[in-house]
Amino acid sequence: MKFKQAVFIVFLVLLIDQVLKVYVKLNFALYDHYEVFGTWFQIYFIENSGMAFGMNFGGKWGKFGLTLFRLIAVIWGFIYIKNTLVKEAYHKGLITCASLILAGALGNLIDSMIYSKIFTVSASVHKAKLVGWGEGYGELFHGNVVDMLYFPLFKFQWPDWVPVVGGQMFEFFKPVFNVADASIFIGVVTILIFQNRFITKAA
Repeated sequence: MKFKQAVFIVFLVLLIDQVLKVYVKLNFALYDHYEVFGTWFQIYFIENSGMAFGMNFGGKWGKFGLTLFRLIAVIWGFIYIKNTLVKEAYHKGLITCASLILAGALGNLIDSMIYSKIFTVSASVHKAKLVGWGEGYGELFHGNVVDMLYFPLFKFQWPDWVPVVGGQMFEFFKPVFNVADASIFIGVVTILIFQNRFITKAA
């Protein structure tokens, strides 16, 4: 696989991710939801300041540090794919998965790096607006990541006799995520499943 193909994968995932995020950001108030296929697949708009699948990373400096880490990881990722995986002719599957992971990291990096500069704040009582650079809700590197994909496939209540969680509700799948998160997840899981085949160089 050539580097241009890897870049195309990154571009395609990034385009889908950002188009969906911008659409939701401008057309949904915070916590608005829309049922796509009944209750089991919903567009549910939330924002988070942290990791994938809605996990938070703690405070203003935590958010800045995470965004900076993402930026460094994305730059390193492009260099690694080009100078190692492609140049040394690793398996196409590995390069594809690495491209998916890189695309996901870049998608969430854009949110956390610049959304705070170009969007007004989202709230449950009003939708955000796209504004000129610097007229947004916060500082550079302090943006919130937009999540919207919600799959509450089933839920049940644990019996009271179950230790720790007895009486509590369990829902699968509870986290709300985005295309970038899904891209990272697919890339990582696929590498883990096919590692014996992927971690090889082409003959």
